[in-house]
Amino acid sequence: MRAAVLEAYGEPLAVRSVPDPEPSPDGVVIETAACGICRSDWHAWQGHGEWVDDRVPTDFVLGHEPAGEVVAVGEDVVSLREGDLVAVPFHLGCGTCSYCKGGHANVCPDGLALGFSAATPGAFAEAVHVPRADHNVVRLPDGVSPVDAAALGCRYMTAYHALAHRADLLPGDWVAVHGCGGVGLSAIQLAAALGARPVAVDVDDAALAKAAELGAEVTVDAGGGDVPGTVAAVTDGGADVSLDALGIAETCRNSVACLDRLGQHVQVGLTTDEERGEVSLPTDHVTQHELDILGSRGMPPARYGELFGMIEGGRIDPGALVTNRVDLAAVPDRLAAMTDYGTVGVEVVTF
Repeated sequence: MRAAVLEAYGEPLAVRSVPDPEPSPDGVVIETAACGICRSDWHAWQGHGEWVDDRVPTDFVLGHEPAGEVVAVGEDVVSLREGDLVAVPFHLGCGTCSYCKGGHANVCPDGLALGFSAATPGAFAEAVHVPRADHNVVRLPDGVSPVDAAALGCRYMTAYHALAHRADLLPGDWVAVHGCGGVGLSAIQLAAALGARPVAVDVDDAALAKAAELGAEVTVDAGGGDVPGTVAAVTDGGADVSLDALGIAETCRNSVACLDRLGQHVQVGLTTDEERGEVSLPTDHVTQHELDILGSRGMPPARYGELFGMIEGGRIDPGALVTNRVDLAAVPDRLAAMTDYGTVGVEVVTF
């Protein structure tokens, strides 16, 4: 089969033939219909993550937001059949530990990460193998297309988990979103759907325009000076919840500093090799204002039904974030475009 392969960090992915996957006894093979192209793929391509022992290997297939059709099923799989249309959360839990059984499979200590862990090559390929499929594969309801499901992948579900499960978000709360790439725009649309008041912060006019289209009540040009002061002014004191959806030191600190008292900062974006996983924060300010600092990674598979219900009820439209559909050969160039933030919204490779 054809796949986009990371041969050397920072060098264009090679689109070439690789062996077809075969199902493990507990796994399935999915014929890929669509897969999102995410900034986390860009981090992997750049070789980031060694500071948390999370660097992907070379000679490896990236891609972690797939949807498609089950075409082969392992002998021990009981909940899936050939022909099922499915999506796959990138974090693959073991299904048996206390975290998985308690509904927190996204932080499973024995988990694997699709398109990041050496044992689980990704979905920038015509087919992808998923182990522990009964636990990790989500069947799509009628009316949710593979492209919509790919848009739901890492970025959208992470934004939902951050707002609906990690933060104590209430209707009417001000939500500041720092960085309006795929996960940031997802957070804007979701915050509006949850009854909150989104504030979009970015330096790019096109990204801010897209954020306004998706429900941002206020947009803030981050190149214009005092971001925390501007957010505090437009929200009459500061945001109730703020997300760093980019992961650089400036956006992380701005996110914390723009909060009102008792506010909650949620860290979603991953750092670059400049921060190497470490960002200094105003600790005394956090203490004096009783701020919460939260992390958010993906979303447990058991929660997918909440998103599907919102789609079926017309409350959210993840497909509205898709700004570009490309073929597999274009993936290397689209990843490279992220280096200078040359993409808007969610781009999806289709097969």
